[in-house]
Amino acid sequence: MVKKSVFKEGSGSRKGFVSEFQDELLPKETSSNNISKVKNKLINKSSEDMSELLDNCVSLTITSPPYNIGKLSDVEMSDEEYWAMIENCFREVYRVTESGGRLVVNVANLGRKPYIPFSDKYTNLLTNLGFIMRGEIIWQKSKGANANFAWGSWLSASNPVIRDVHEYLLVFSKESMSKNNKGKSTIKKEEFMDSTLSIWNIPPARAKKIGHPAPYPTELVERFIKLYTYENELILDPFMGSGTTALGALNLKRNYIGYEINKNYIELANKRIREETN
Repeated sequence: MVKKSVFKEGSGSRKGFVSEFQDELLPKETSSNNISKVKNKLINKSSEDMSELLDNCVSLTITSPPYNIGKLSDVEMSDEEYWAMIENCFREVYRVTESGGRLVVNVANLGRKPYIPFSDKYTNLLTNLGFIMRGEIIWQKSKGANANFAWGSWLSASNPVIRDVHEYLLVFSKESMSKNNKGKSTIKKEEFMDSTLSIWNIPPARAKKIGHPAPYPTELVERFIKLYTYENELILDPFMGSGTTALGALNLKRNYIGYEINKNYIELANKRIREETN
């Protein structure tokens, strides 16, 4: 990046600073990509070990990690154990991601006493592993004023609570901002225009209907697959859950690979794949 801010002083000068900062982050060399022989398979183990996959073979990872709280977690861990596990998983994601490949992580911020900015914690962890952050999308799950009822102090300045109607989709690349291979894109003009906006309005999936405590909608996955991959490329979900990422991949003529420690979710995902795809 050679463009500099025209401002020498004041807040406008930060434009030039950001450009120089990004230049320092971008690697100067890229890796050779590989084609995985393993595809369209769900593997019942932790994604801390993805030895089935070659280096640099995944075009896109889409995932929503567990939060280690209540129903959203399959195991009880200390904070230290949780973040060690997450770091190990995403270190493997980095290894298997092709040069120019992308990573999308869906996270919600948690708590109010105090507020826990999970999106910040994941951003720091992933950039430290070597990923290049390319942006974040706000997934607006509800437009209604009554999305939830955690008012805090009702009609009082004592302690009003901010009620989240959104989650974050953190977007990263490995080694390069551009894909290093060619293929067939399947995104239409209108879809491209909508998908490159920073706010997406998509209704959430219904947990009870799907049978998983924290599913995300297939539409969300398919937007990213169309935006960031070509036909026949490999899509990874290291926390596959109910199989939504696999469904999106198959619906759009891509391949998938998924890891999941819960056998019941493996069975649920395979059942959905059989019933909801041709």
